[in-house]
Amino acid sequence: MNQGTVAILFVVVMLVVMGIGVPMAFALVLTGAAMAWGLGFWDTQLLAQNLVAGVDSFPLLAVPFFILAGELMNAGGISRRIIEMAQAWVGHIRGGLGFVTIGAAILMASMSGSALADTAALATILLPMMRAHGYPMNTSAGLIASGGIIAPIIPPSMPFVIYGVTTNTSISSLFISGIVPGLVMGAGLVIAWKLELRKIDLPQGVARPLSERLRATAKAFWAMLMPLIIIGGMKSGYFTPTEAAVVAAVYALIIAFFVHREMSLVQFHGVLVRAAKTTAIVMFLCAGAQVASYMVTLADLPATLTAWLGPLVDSPRLLMAVMMIVLVLIGTALDLTPTILIFAPVMLPIAQKAGIDPVYFGLMFVLNGAIGLITPPVGTVLNVVAGVGRLQMHDVIKGVNPFLITYVGILALFTAFPQLVTWPVIWLR
Repeated sequence: MNQGTVAILFVVVMLVVMGIGVPMAFALVLTGAAMAWGLGFWDTQLLAQNLVAGVDSFPLLAVPFFILAGELMNAGGISRRIIEMAQAWVGHIRGGLGFVTIGAAILMASMSGSALADTAALATILLPMMRAHGYPMNTSAGLIASGGIIAPIIPPSMPFVIYGVTTNTSISSLFISGIVPGLVMGAGLVIAWKLELRKIDLPQGVARPLSERLRATAKAFWAMLMPLIIIGGMKSGYFTPTEAAVVAAVYALIIAFFVHREMSLVQFHGVLVRAAKTTAIVMFLCAGAQVASYMVTLADLPATLTAWLGPLVDSPRLLMAVMMIVLVLIGTALDLTPTILIFAPVMLPIAQKAGIDPVYFGLMFVLNGAIGLITPPVGTVLNVVAGVGRLQMHDVIKGVNPFLITYVGILALFTAFPQLVTWPVIWLR
């Protein structure tokens, strides 16, 4: 088969197996197997070797520990205390629960690095409160989903770990690159929420006494200390990102058991089971993507893509714009993890050929993929919010649109002005 035929085979098989409801990990394996057959390289041993190679990486050990840290945060009262602190300070403002959502999302993002874990925690605690106070459920659910996807950007970020392992990019540098964009995302949500409040009739609340605010802040002290330990430890060189994941999990465990004392051994068993299930899903995705990625490389499809995008190499910003548009389209059909595993190794060499900073490209790639988590029809995070809040999917999609437009605007801003990402990285380094 020629390269064009192989590319068509890749797309057709992927769409067909996804369309009939095959889970993504199995879809990747079947797509890789179909390509191996089409290329004349069918060998079950080769497929098995690539499955193992997909998860045989020391830095990927960070993934299960960050997942465990997120589960411990939710079960051990850390997430709840962060939300209570935010509510104490800004909950009285008109539409205050929306601002609580944004503030809590930013703080929780600096601890777990998992969009699904943060979204589930925010939706579980805040959606019932918003419903009780008369907030429109579609807009509230859209805001919570949009806040949840800040987690893949602000360090410690699980997608940055996967991207760094896949493309051999410095994970520490990727972590640093996400700080400012993550805060910009939060600021964008504040502006979008204020605009939405013009259409919503909500009462003004009563400000809490300073003593009550300080008490809520004191209760959240150990929770707020967690990101300082993680980021500070990595920045000072005391531990690597992989070791930081272990520190995060151990810290969350200690706080849940011995400080907050909100977790029993029975609950801990449930946390371990949920973390193990999520880890298995992510790792199987990594394994399946390695099969498809190996066949993509074997078919020399990167060279085909390079030939298509070659004329744009002399215009880095135009090239970035085209790549971002392509990734937005991909994000409507693929989850963040398989998008990174399949397309990042293909696109990064083209970007580097155009002189684009690899850390900047990594940030933009993950940011684009994170936006895909709230982009229909797949929208994994949208499904989480709809499930937790028992809402119709089309209502959540309608509610997320204003915030999705805001994020696309931020993506375009960073594409037009890469210095907004690269300069803070240089300064923080």
